[in-house]
Amino acid sequence: MSNLTIRIQSPEHGTKRLEAKGSENVTNFLDMVQELFGLTDTGWLLYKDRNKKTFLRASRSKKLNDYHLRHGDMLYLEFSKDSTFGSDAGPSQEIATSNSETGLASLALNVKEDEVDRLLRSEDGKIYRERNDQLCRHGPQGKCLHCVPLEPYDREFLNSCDPPIKFLSFHSYIRKLTGGVDKGKFVNLENLSCKIRQGCKEHPPWPGGICTKCQPNAVTLNRQEYRHVDNIMFENPAVADRFLNYWRFSGCQRVGILYGHYEIFKEVPLGIRARVAAIYEPPQETTNNKIELKPDPKEAVVMAAAAKMGLLPVGWIFTDLVADDLSKGTVKNFRGNVDSHFLSAEECIMAADMQNRFPNPCRLSPDGHFGSKFVTVVVTGDQDNQIHFEGYQVSNQCMALVRDDCLLPTRDVPQLGYVKESTNEQYVPDVFYKDKDSYGNEVTHIARPLPVEYLLVPIPAAFASDFHYTFKSNNQMESFPVENRDNVGQRQDFAALKTFLEKFPPSKFLEAMSDFHLLMFLASSDMLPLKEKIEILFEAVKNHDEKKALEFKKTEEWATVEEMMSAHEPSASMPSLDGAMGSGQSSGQSGGAMWTCAHCTFLNQPGDNNCDMCSLPRS
Repeated sequence: MSNLTIRIQSPEHGTKRLEAKGSENVTNFLDMVQELFGLTDTGWLLYKDRNKKTFLRASRSKKLNDYHLRHGDMLYLEFSKDSTFGSDAGPSQEIATSNSETGLASLALNVKEDEVDRLLRSEDGKIYRERNDQLCRHGPQGKCLHCVPLEPYDREFLNSCDPPIKFLSFHSYIRKLTGGVDKGKFVNLENLSCKIRQGCKEHPPWPGGICTKCQPNAVTLNRQEYRHVDNIMFENPAVADRFLNYWRFSGCQRVGILYGHYEIFKEVPLGIRARVAAIYEPPQETTNNKIELKPDPKEAVVMAAAAKMGLLPVGWIFTDLVADDLSKGTVKNFRGNVDSHFLSAEECIMAADMQNRFPNPCRLSPDGHFGSKFVTVVVTGDQDNQIHFEGYQVSNQCMALVRDDCLLPTRDVPQLGYVKESTNEQYVPDVFYKDKDSYGNEVTHIARPLPVEYLLVPIPAAFASDFHYTFKSNNQMESFPVENRDNVGQRQDFAALKTFLEKFPPSKFLEAMSDFHLLMFLASSDMLPLKEKIEILFEAVKNHDEKKALEFKKTEEWATVEEMMSAHEPSASMPSLDGAMGSGQSSGQSGGAMWTCAHCTFLNQPGDNNCDMCSLPRS
């Protein structure tokens, strides 16, 4: 007799699977459940239905077949109030949730959630209304249908907002799932999988065979009703302006990583906002219509340094700009008609790949993560030919299709994607989307091709009305060169460091150091002896702490850097830092033997007085 795969759902442990024969006696099966979940031998029951009418009673004479269990059935594990858990739920693990979430079946333990999620989970979330003098007929302490608090997912209220709120916030969506009679006891935030389940022994591996146990389900794409981030805000214009300068200098497109943090967004019930404090530009090759990202050897160092200042990657940004009329400063985009499509299929795939790299920690999912807060910002031309910022995310379904390598862009129509067909190397489930025909009837189409609008979730993107400067140098005319811009004459080296710092008096040391790109240069430079003490500087910048900055300035490590700067003689033809094209080559007299730099061991031309690698003097 073939094995049965039985799914077992627990409020504390999520969903797990067991394989057993239908002829297995119930006692042995319950022992298997106890071992799987790490339970004590008392204080729990296994129910056949959600209504808890029928439970599996321990018996060596009764078989699983006597309960008419079939392959794929779900059983429900319940604990009594005084029951104890096994080793999976030690005292150091987080188990408790807020009142509205205690019933969720898919609690993943030991998940470190983002701070904004922990704050929102503790909030009431209800929308409170004042007493309506025209409709309310009760006293000042009473409540009626016209003034009772609304739930954060109340659609009528959301539609009445100006502008209407079309998407639920993620935490409102959770409250909606847990707002029923059963308080969402058996809600399961499972991540979609488009891959064959491994380990099936009933047949040869694909393409030799497939069965209902291992075959992924067909996917019907739905427009996602919620979004993980409800607003994107640049904390000051200089953040984006420094990024756009690359396009202004070169006419080439550009990609950047948005660094900032997530915070509560009050304008949407239980909403989340991504606040952007800086833009890091990874290595890339760019033209006026193409961007190719390169491996970034400094990525881990940059992320760790940013984390010391309370920042994390919250999204990515790219330009889609063409100069229209230079005299008027107008722009346009490559899409021709701005309304033709929002993102191309290739851009959607890139966005999904980014979101998969930065999943959203979520203990309400058995996997410990669900969706992503990572956002996409496009800098493009609007209908008035002005520079415009558009924000997006792709849906969780799109993330799964891209993660499992099922989605491709089309060659000639940018707004259409294409779901792969199954091959001997890969099984791809059927993917469908629904549309209405000319008669208003709902028609199901297979996603070959697929309009990317089914995958997109738009997010408002704007600038703060009250400017904030995490990095004070963004408020200054002078700034340190941005990384990976050698091709436009901006070079991060020792000469650039010396030139930049000379523009600040000693009393403004903290202000000089409060430049994101300068800090990333100092953190990632192997030439400078700062790695052991640079955390002091990060703390000073994070808290705008003059005393901490002075403490760092007095370290031996920084004194060494100052000595190196005082000994450095800038070359007569150092690279320009104002955006003009420069060769970045040192000048000097020709002749003589090549020499090795005492600082970085680079082999230099005989006529160079400064090292071409680290820009430090020859002697």
